[in-house]
Amino acid sequence: MATKASPAATKEVPKVRSLKMIRMARAMQDATLIEMAMELVRESGPIIQLPGRGPRNIIVSSFALVDELSDDTRFDKSLGSGLQERRAMVGDGLFTAWTNEPNWHKAHNILLPTFGRQAMKGYMPEMLDLASQLMLKWQRLNPEDQVDVPGDLTRLTLDTIGLCGFDYRFNSFYRTDQHPFVAAMVDSLTKATEKMGGQLGAGGHPVAKALVSGLTQWIRPSNADTNAYDKDPDLRHDREVMNSLVDQVIQQRKAGGADAIAAHHDLLSYMLTGVDKQSGESLDDVTIRYEILTFLVAGHETTSGLLSFAIYFLLKNPDVLARAYDEVDRVLGADLDVDPTFEQVHRLTYVTQVLKEALRLWPTAPAFTRAPYKETTLGGAYRVMPEDRISVMTTMLHRDKSVWGDDAEEFNPDHFSPEAERSRPANA
Repeated sequence: MATKASPAATKEVPKVRSLKMIRMARAMQDATLIEMAMELVRESGPIIQLPGRGPRNIIVSSFALVDELSDDTRFDKSLGSGLQERRAMVGDGLFTAWTNEPNWHKAHNILLPTFGRQAMKGYMPEMLDLASQLMLKWQRLNPEDQVDVPGDLTRLTLDTIGLCGFDYRFNSFYRTDQHPFVAAMVDSLTKATEKMGGQLGAGGHPVAKALVSGLTQWIRPSNADTNAYDKDPDLRHDREVMNSLVDQVIQQRKAGGADAIAAHHDLLSYMLTGVDKQSGESLDDVTIRYEILTFLVAGHETTSGLLSFAIYFLLKNPDVLARAYDEVDRVLGADLDVDPTFEQVHRLTYVTQVLKEALRLWPTAPAFTRAPYKETTLGGAYRVMPEDRISVMTTMLHRDKSVWGDDAEEFNPDHFSPEAERSRPANA
């Protein structure tokens, strides 16, 4: 249960001194921003305030506090500057929209059924098509060849979203170069990451400054340059390439008429025909474009990250790998030339536990930001204001020993056994 708001705060949110962050940055010069932030939380506690002027930037990591922040009647989604900058690319798509924007509600209501069990069953042939392409590529490698696992899984997930989302093939496994759309997307995402100081290297004070700046920008919504694409000709070109392809696909589908739309069971057809039951409105073409771009941009890298971490953990834990092999052999059978069915995939319960445990330790969305609707208290002690930005660090929430036990830092798929899941609080 979420803690009720207390009438009066009794504690100040602990502030982290800049000197401490400088010392940490010097000691962890090869670490990523997320790894540094995790260490900062380990040393400083479950709620901290970053240095800086203006609205406070607060990081929370314990289940008790996150459980309270999950109360949608008191706290709302907030956009950090990283997400606000991406609005120049994907507009008010689901990922980058404020929850009071009309298109967020319409798209949320229309798209929710497209992720149900029956919809997923409809995507199965396309998913198998692309998974088979990856398996064929790996089967044809020589024993001494190296496999670029994250790279190939990124190709897999991007192509899967393209095919299941709007029946478009990027054909990443049949190209020696990148598809122009993919090249434009990667270029724009890379520049956004560089601007946020996502990968910190080098040494000395520049790293420390990047840590302070990066963590602050990670949360703070102000000063986000949503017009960056208009100022940078390369970014402007990237946006034009992406928009042009998606708009072309939308117009081609609509040109085929109602029969052509109904013949497809992908996200595009759902968006073209769906009606929000609350407002009675459908999505316009620009909003559909933004949602398609959102799925491609936000979906492909997070999914490939999950799969990459899962394979890493399987290789590092031979006992888990053997148990997963046994389940696959038992459920799918010995004939590897027969495609698995949707029902068989849903019987791979231990493989599902492996995926969930990989997401627990390295969630590919490592943080999200909340803000109170009005002045309130957090944890019955800390006064927070609407202008504050409170970032939940999921990488540390998922390591809270009060929920996950003494082996919280270890890879153990039994954290997601049916019994364990039933006994665990919802917002952990």
